[in-house]
Amino acid sequence: MNTGISLGCDYNPEQWSPDVWREDVALMRQAGVDLVAVNIFGWSNLEPSPGRYHFDDLDEVVGLLHDNGIRVNLGTGTSSPPPWLSTLYPEILPAAADGTVRFPGGRQAWCPSSPVFRDRAYELVDRVAQRYGNHPAVALWHVSNELGCHNALCYCEVSAEAFREWLRSRYRKIETLNEAWGTSFWSQRYGDWAEIQPPRLALSLRNPAQIVDFHRFSSDELLAYYRGEAAILRRHSRTPVTTNFMVTAHIRNLDYWSWAPEMDVIANDHYLDHRLGDPVAELSFAADLTRGLAGGAPWMLMEQSAGAVNWQPHNLTKAPGEMLRNSLTHVARGADSICFFQWRASAQGAEKFHSALLPHAGTDTVAWREVLKLSETLDRIGEVAGTRVQSDVAVLFSWESWWSAEGEARPSQAVRYLDQVHAAHRALRGLGVTTDVVSPDADLSGYRLVVVPCLYMVGDPAAERIADYVRDGGNLLVTFFSGIVDERDRIRLGGYPGAFREVLGVLAEEFAPLLPGREVALSNGATGSLWTERLRTTTAETIATYVDGPLPGVPAITRNAYGAGKAWYVATALDLREVLEDAVRDAGVQTQGNADVEVVRRAGESGSYLFVINHGTDPVEIDATGLDLVTGEPVRGLLNIPGGGVSVIKE
Repeated sequence: MNTGISLGCDYNPEQWSPDVWREDVALMRQAGVDLVAVNIFGWSNLEPSPGRYHFDDLDEVVGLLHDNGIRVNLGTGTSSPPPWLSTLYPEILPAAADGTVRFPGGRQAWCPSSPVFRDRAYELVDRVAQRYGNHPAVALWHVSNELGCHNALCYCEVSAEAFREWLRSRYRKIETLNEAWGTSFWSQRYGDWAEIQPPRLALSLRNPAQIVDFHRFSSDELLAYYRGEAAILRRHSRTPVTTNFMVTAHIRNLDYWSWAPEMDVIANDHYLDHRLGDPVAELSFAADLTRGLAGGAPWMLMEQSAGAVNWQPHNLTKAPGEMLRNSLTHVARGADSICFFQWRASAQGAEKFHSALLPHAGTDTVAWREVLKLSETLDRIGEVAGTRVQSDVAVLFSWESWWSAEGEARPSQAVRYLDQVHAAHRALRGLGVTTDVVSPDADLSGYRLVVVPCLYMVGDPAAERIADYVRDGGNLLVTFFSGIVDERDRIRLGGYPGAFREVLGVLAEEFAPLLPGREVALSNGATGSLWTERLRTTTAETIATYVDGPLPGVPAITRNAYGAGKAWYVATALDLREVLEDAVRDAGVQTQGNADVEVVRRAGESGSYLFVINHGTDPVEIDATGLDLVTGEPVRGLLNIPGGGVSVIKE
């Protein structure tokens, strides 16, 4: 039996007086807030000086929330160390790629490999866990906060030695490492582990395989730190443990596929990024990827903004109804908990201009009324909780490909991995296709269509699994700069696209990138940009060729019959909707919705629920039958959704 869709927020009571705490809790009850994260940045309050602990304030806040029926998402308080720690132990401070130390004054001023930091942080976690491990208010443990947001890559000497240990464990023998990194190039061969350094800034291009391994190490190092905190919590408590991921366009340093199995609950922080061309489409992508990390199960949105953030060049507020639409987009795509940073807008500090559920202007505001509307809507659709999103299409996503495809030396600096992934997902969304975003190592057998955008790095097992999927009757679409290298960042010799040559039935002799702003016409009327390649078919049929540009007459889009399935290849950057429309039709995928109108279905034991979210300004009609949970009105036949409107129909 589910408990509905929870509404939650971060709360920083240390910024306010006890009188304000009581006012806040009363307003939280009015707003329907039922999950509150506290002690996220509490270290300097809990341990104001070394070994001297002060829990009275946190005791009062946790008790106040509990007395008012509000569950607590309790932070361990370790996300940023207090000033006394770096004063006593300056060796905990991280170093940037140029070797310079990064000082305190912001947040996360600590080296993930530092044993001193870990010892002091784990001691605090132990104290917190002993005190609150059995407290009835605590519904969730929140390890640190946004691990690796600022300090994921540390190049200090402590990290250097930890990197060497990680390499010893991975490769066992120095000769194996030399082969994996291709150190015969530029006289980089190592004779001893002690000779290896992190890939600090150099006078020239650095070793790409070394850089990818440093990313792997850095992700693993922070994961090891998380495991340390989680182990302490689990010794003292049976409450679920998690931390907040950052599945978003501007964070790339942690491989969350390896992190996800360690979480009791998958939680994500997401903020609209107005530096992107289509921030709402990116929101949908991030929600689908978070659901992929959860293995298709429901997940929680740990943070989003009620209005503007404070860290973009231009911090735009949200229009009336936008917070509701954004929140329901997350719910439609699998979230069973919608939380915000933060409850009360700060009066001081670096985030004083960041929006909050309770704005600086108080409750007689549009923003507050938007919060009440969202709370009412989440209550009405609560029975959706526990259901799963229905999808026949998958997009493959890889953090390792993100790292490696954007190496220092590549055919075109204008080709960016996430741009190509977003383009594929956005095209499917525009066609009205609900999409799972999954790992290259995922089981693909349940999908009618699998899309592989710019999967530059792929290991043999994943490549074979993808080929088997097509051979067994699946439909595949691969875009350019895919299958090029193995997991060592070593080129797959014999022609591009490397690992996918056979399944795609093509072979490219060389890449022919285009200058920014340059376009090429295709024989099917499409327009390509960024990339072309000298491609020939081996077993594939040509769907479109280049009409002009450097390679007139050369195949640009192909389709290959492989076993019982079909495999498409797109060798240039273009609007993928047209070619994907054909692939979707071939695969027998049902579509509903468009770029402005999201139509997503969740289903489970409680029923089937159709989410219709109109991000556009024009009204739309949707054919549906059932009960609109938002309005409480029955639906038979065509349902009119006004511009900016939402409906959740129990079918």
